Amino acid sequence: MKRILSVIAVVALAACSGKPAFDPATVADATSEQVTRVEPLSWWVGMKTDLQLMVQGTGISDYDVAIEGGKGVSVSKVTKAESPNYLFVDVKIAPDAEPGTYYIVFSKDGQSFKYPYEIAAREEGSAERKSFTTADMVYLIMPDRFANGDPSNDSTEDTAEKANRADGNGRHGGDIQGVIDHLDYISELGATYIWTTPFLEDNAPDGSYHGYAASDYYHIDSRFGSNELYRTLVDKAREKGIGIIMDIVPNHCGTEHWWMNDLPFQDWIHQFPEYTGTNVAFSTNMDPNASQKDLYIQESGWFVPSMVDMNLDNPYVLQYFIQWGVWWIEYSGLNGFRVDTYPYNEKEPASEWCKAIMNEYPNFNIVGECWTSSIPQLAYWQGGNENKDGFDSNLPSIMDFPLHDAMRAALAEDEGGWGAGMTKVYDILSHDFVYHDLSKMLIFPGNHDTARIGDVVRKDPRALKIAMAMMATMRGIPQIFAGDELMFVSSKPDNIGDHPGLRVDFPGGWEGDEIDLFTAEGRKAQTHNTDGLKVEKGQAADLFDYVSGLFQWRKTKDVIHNGKTMHFMTRDNTYAYFRYDEDDVVFVYINNTLEDKNVPWSYYSEISEGLTGGVNVITGEPFDVSDATIVAPKSVLIVEYSR
Repeated sequence: MKRILSVIAVVALAACSGKPAFDPATVADATSEQVTRVEPLSWWVGMKTDLQLMVQGTGISDYDVAIEGGKGVSVSKVTKAESPNYLFVDVKIAPDAEPGTYYIVFSKDGQSFKYPYEIAAREEGSAERKSFTTADMVYLIMPDRFANGDPSNDSTEDTAEKANRADGNGRHGGDIQGVIDHLDYISELGATYIWTTPFLEDNAPDGSYHGYAASDYYHIDSRFGSNELYRTLVDKAREKGIGIIMDIVPNHCGTEHWWMNDLPFQDWIHQFPEYTGTNVAFSTNMDPNASQKDLYIQESGWFVPSMVDMNLDNPYVLQYFIQWGVWWIEYSGLNGFRVDTYPYNEKEPASEWCKAIMNEYPNFNIVGECWTSSIPQLAYWQGGNENKDGFDSNLPSIMDFPLHDAMRAALAEDEGGWGAGMTKVYDILSHDFVYHDLSKMLIFPGNHDTARIGDVVRKDPRALKIAMAMMATMRGIPQIFAGDELMFVSSKPDNIGDHPGLRVDFPGGWEGDEIDLFTAEGRKAQTHNTDGLKVEKGQAADLFDYVSGLFQWRKTKDVIHNGKTMHFMTRDNTYAYFRYDEDDVVFVYINNTLEDKNVPWSYYSEISEGLTGGVNVITGEPFDVSDATIVAPKSVLIVEYSR
């Protein structure tokens, strides 16, 4: 099946408005001055999503538009923007349209020029592609801080900020090739999906390493690689049984985005007489007492001064982002989206966006960052939830921030008591009745925006193992931030939530690094020091083996993927729960205290009675739990049984 290249730009359409077709032999090729860009960069036959081309060029709105080449492709409508330098061209692609290169023909005052556009055949089974589920483990990578596979692109001529690894807020040189080079490490860890923070061009003059202020939605940042290399990453990962999740940001672009010099419409973005930031009042979306003014500022205010708020209420903006999402899935072979700052979008068009993506790819999964500690407010954002106002987000999955908060708070404590320690986790899970679909919740001990779990557990590897055990055995889809499996900590111990501090480089990802934690030899090294954390000999190897063992085991455990949960209340900073189905039972006992604890096995008799032939998941050895079983301080016992 032919795949199109990202450098190909526009489609040729059959003549519009009943005008006669042009003879291509009499038409000149377009110059960069006549047409600066056409987006989407290409398209495919057999798509459900409507195609609306955004054409940019000096004075382009004065031109008539037609299409030449192939069959079954025609212009159905042409719309002038407020700026004379844009046209929006609606393209109809018939079911029997032929794949190939078409030509958009622009005509004015008897002069014409053409612009090539590729409409390719889809890969077989593209629409039915699978996505991440509870059977998977997602590994989160911030590419600039992961590995530098190609030092030649650390600084590039077409981007403003140059590499400076000594600057915590600067670019360090990690790239797509660095991820490709370490796919074996990720696979060995037990991950089956990779979520990377954005690879798209972010041409901010500083702080561009994170990629959340896109300056071009259709091109990979040259300091990371290219569109073609990104597609290679998807292919190489798939060969190892790993899918790729793209981090996307329809809520805002960067102030350096190319269209900021000439907006198609004045309401393309949200504009105010003076800078107005969002009030971050997510509750205004579902609060029956909220004012419309507060709601407007919440969804229209800018995220930060360098990130421009998009107006999804403009139908051309919404269609632009729908096509953009579909294009990246189809072009690169993606298997999932993570949507940044989801509740900051206007909720109705954001719902339309999700619905359109899922209409094109029914088995796709999209997880939204809905950062709230309120369980009812979080549940509101999951598609299919029976909200009182009738709103349906059509967003399949949500990130479980309440569980994240409770787990971290619990693991930071040694003592029990009313509402203390592991009781906090019990309480959060007791609210599971609120959620529409527990299988579509991303659970995580930390990510690129929150303090490192290594710092939260006070650099105690025993507590880190508890966190990883919970990720491997609880309901939902587990996600691990790169380095947390080895207990990375912040480079700023006095401010562990500082973004540049927690987004530390992965040792071994850069040529000349003294230690390489991607290798078994490096993980067994005598010591390595990371900003006050002295890792003793073999500690990194022990942590890696523990985490990889758990997630390799988890891959085939349907009882973990789809089983029910039964947990038991205590207030002594221990926590016991069972994952179970008709065939299997997995018992998890967490001792988060500083003393030995006896497992009260008989107390769990409603589910534990008659269970024999157990196996310790960590050691692989036979093990049957009883009231005489003792669990050491700051440790977890996991035993699996077959009924």
